[in-house]
Amino acid sequence: MAPFDPRLTPARPDLAAAHLKGVVEAERWVEGTPARVIEAVAPLHRAPRPDAGVDTEALHGETLHVYDEDEEGWSWVQLDRDGYVGWMPAHAILKGEAPAATLRVATLATFVYPALTIKQPPVARLSFLSPVRSLGEREANGRRFVVTSEGGAIVADHLEPIDARRPDPVAVAETFLGLPYLWGGRSSLGIDCSGLVQTALSACGIACPRDTDQQEAGLGAAVPLDPSLWRRGDLLFWPGHVGMVRDAESFVHATGHTMTVTIEGLAEGLARIEAAGSPLRAVRRVL
Repeated sequence: MAPFDPRLTPARPDLAAAHLKGVVEAERWVEGTPARVIEAVAPLHRAPRPDAGVDTEALHGETLHVYDEDEEGWSWVQLDRDGYVGWMPAHAILKGEAPAATLRVATLATFVYPALTIKQPPVARLSFLSPVRSLGEREANGRRFVVTSEGGAIVADHLEPIDARRPDPVAVAETFLGLPYLWGGRSSLGIDCSGLVQTALSACGIACPRDTDQQEAGLGAAVPLDPSLWRRGDLLFWPGHVGMVRDAESFVHATGHTMTVTIEGLAEGLARIEAAGSPLRAVRRVL
C-alpha cells in the first residue's frame, strides 16, 4: 500500500474511512458521520486521553466527520477545514448535517448574548473566523444584532459574510499581536506559528494546510533566501517554525521565544534563530 500521512488520513489498523478502501489496510471500514463543533474551541488530541498531545483545534461551528467513538467519551474525527485527524471530546461536537453558515466572526473575538442586549452575561465567546448561521437581523437600543443558530445574538458589526476575502494576510496576523503562544492553538485564546499563518491566509480566501512542513511543501512558489528579494506576505520557514514578512526590516510570527504573537526585526530574528541551531530553510511566496 502507498504511504500516507497519519495526520491527514483517517486510517488505523483496526478501522479506516470507507473511501480509503484499497488505499490503506484495515480490519473494518466505516462511513464518516457529519458533525460540527458546538464548543467555543475544541482540541484535537493525538490519543483519546486528556493528557495526550494537541496539535490543532477546531472552532465553534466548524464541520468534521466522525469515524469512531469509544466508551470514555472520545470521538475519532477528521476536520473538514484542513483534513486533520485526531481524537476530540465527544461533548464538543453535535452529530448530524450542519446548517450552512452564512457569516463568520470578523473580530478577534465576540460574544453570543441570550437577548438583544450587551448587558446580560453572554452564553458563549467565539473566535475570529468562527462560522455562524444568521436567522435575521434585529435592532435594539440603537444597536444592530444578528440572531444566530448558535443560541443567541451577536453584535452585527462583529460579523462578515462567510465568503469575505481580506486583502492582506499580514494585517490579519497583526490583529493577533500580544496573543499568547499556544502549541496547537488556532483561536483568539492562544495560537501557534502555523496556526497564525493558516488563519491569516484563510481570512484572505487562501486555502492553507495546518502544519509548517505541509505549508512549506504545499504553498506558493519558492523565493531565494535573499532578504532583498522578499515582499510583504512572504513566508519564512525554519525547521518547525514559520513567520510572515511585514516589510524590509521585520516579520510577524507566533513564537515560543516570547510566548506571544510578536513583530521581530528580520536581521535580529534570522540571527537569533540560526544561533539556536535552526538556519532559515525556505521562503515561499503565496500572494
